[in-house]
Amino acid sequence: MLRWYKKAVSVTGGFLLLLFWFAMENGGTLLFTVLAAAALHELGHYLVLRQSGVSVTALRMTAFGMEMRLEGGGLSYGRELTAVLAGPSVNFLCGLLSSLAARQFCRPELYTFAGANLILGGFNLLPIRPLDGGRALELLTFWILGPMAGETLCRVVGLASALALGSWLLWLIHESGGSLWLLPAAGCLFFAALRESGLADLLKKARCRF
Repeated sequence: MLRWYKKAVSVTGGFLLLLFWFAMENGGTLLFTVLAAAALHELGHYLVLRQSGVSVTALRMTAFGMEMRLEGGGLSYGRELTAVLAGPSVNFLCGLLSSLAARQFCRPELYTFAGANLILGGFNLLPIRPLDGGRALELLTFWILGPMAGETLCRVVGLASALALGSWLLWLIHESGGSLWLLPAAGCLFFAALRESGLADLLKKARCRF
């Protein structure tokens, strides 16, 4: 996930809550596996950015993942799109290699690592900002349609996708009898829908007036 922000290093409360929630529901071993997959994801972004002459000067950890602060930008749409998609690509590659290794060497624990990479890569490709898929959609539509039309399309697609997936996760929690580890993901999706709808900006402006 690539995004500009001001603070050098920060960890949001949502990230800490998500870690605690996931560890309580699934245990520390699976949490470590997921964090390893996340580290590989960010490494993919980092390597492509460095190859493109962009420096990563800071890191922010949020409930949606890790965001990087960049310096020495000026990337073309194509190069920035490559950097955005590098993270999910690394996850898919690691997932494939882990699955092959698990089958070849009879190491079933590698299937868990493969699954974590595939799920993380797939989740990040959702067309919802600030996920990589949302950012990729933004770059493509801005490139092809221009900023105004591209922004409108990104908001519509992001809003519809976030509402649909968030509602599906709530239904899944209900039908599964309480898979509460999915609740933070659903909350993040509804927050993304709120932001894409523009209501979050209106609430922020209203709060500033008072």
